[in-house]
Amino acid sequence: MQLDSGHDELVAMFAWARDRALRWAHPGGTRGPVNVDERRPHGTGEGVYLPSYWAGYAHRSGFYARDFVHQAAGAHLLGLAEANLAMIRCFAASATEEHGHRPVWAFNFDGSYLSIDYRGPDEFVREAPAVFELVECVAALYRWTGERAYVHDSVLRDYCSNAIALPATGRGAGIFQGIASYNELSGEPLAVAGDGIAAQYAAHLAMAELARARGEDGGRFEALAARLRRHYEQEWNGARGFTFDGRPVTGWGAENSWFMPLKGLCEDPAYLDYIDAQASGPGRPENVEAWTYLPDVFFRHGRQETAWRWMREIFHARTAPHVAGGLNGDYPEVSFTLVSQVVEGLLGVRPDAPGNALTTLSRLPAEIGWAAVSGIPIGRGSVTVRHDGGHATTLTNLSDRVTYRWTARFPDGSATTRHVPPGATVTAEHG
Repeated sequence: MQLDSGHDELVAMFAWARDRALRWAHPGGTRGPVNVDERRPHGTGEGVYLPSYWAGYAHRSGFYARDFVHQAAGAHLLGLAEANLAMIRCFAASATEEHGHRPVWAFNFDGSYLSIDYRGPDEFVREAPAVFELVECVAALYRWTGERAYVHDSVLRDYCSNAIALPATGRGAGIFQGIASYNELSGEPLAVAGDGIAAQYAAHLAMAELARARGEDGGRFEALAARLRRHYEQEWNGARGFTFDGRPVTGWGAENSWFMPLKGLCEDPAYLDYIDAQASGPGRPENVEAWTYLPDVFFRHGRQETAWRWMREIFHARTAPHVAGGLNGDYPEVSFTLVSQVVEGLLGVRPDAPGNALTTLSRLPAEIGWAAVSGIPIGRGSVTVRHDGGHATTLTNLSDRVTYRWTARFPDGSATTRHVPPGATVTAEHG
């Protein structure tokens, strides 16, 4: 992919993120070390790698569930669709009855369990939101690729069916017994956390999509999602989690504060202001990978100026030391998510590869007059999307065999739908 714009910083940001992310990828058949970590810098041997990419600490030889689901869209955009399918099948296949249908937290690039995070079937790292985010990721990758395996592969289908039936709860005894939140640093004994229930809500909506793609009834999953939403709205009352004795936990909790608006469970403008203020002040997490969610939060709620400010902040921090060693830019999530935040965030691209369709919505901040990204892969083809402010969008169909149904949305809520045949360029203007 190539980005063009009159905004030099955006051009530099995208070029850095694209090139840095691709350096984390492994072609299938690559030979390399396994079980590398801070205690065993040379690992425990060698394996033949799957198509895969780094998703986690650079000093560990593997990919992690939380990181993977957040990086997967960026990976797809960079041509790593084969790796995405191989990696998500690893997580799905590991969610055996012996593991309580919960996925193993981390894998070596050859598909074996990463030993630092796996001690045995009763003692491996588990964080509740990942169970559900993997379901959501299956649906998201199906939208990008149209790959039938995401709907019909028995491993993925069984995983989603089992995962959706699990509670969004932790056991409270530490990450190797299972915790309710992605926030490992708080030390709070949470039975259920905001990021867990928010991810569970989004997973039910994803299951509705997947069911309909198989010709099944998705309404029951939407009904379950609606029930979760009512429960949150009626019972949580500003809490971000509950302890094992039922006490609500309030205040700032990073992931278990911002996941509710991230997943659409909470849409309170004042709460978005609170998140921005806390993350910009003394509540800012030390680890840059936590910040990478913030552009997604604010883009979802139409706050592109705030989202862009966070993208810039993350990009500028790439040369600063990371709390776990190395530089912030050495954490793979930083580069992968900047790629997806340009395409899904600033350009507002939402694919529907199974339907040979896409929607666009300019979320360019005021300081970016125009931006275009070429080579965005959607299903069996690819497109170029250009926004000129919020008043005009141009789509070029780079495919030689797919006609796309394109809906150009505009910031005032208006929209127009066009069919764009192979090789054609079409411009939609507001008004």
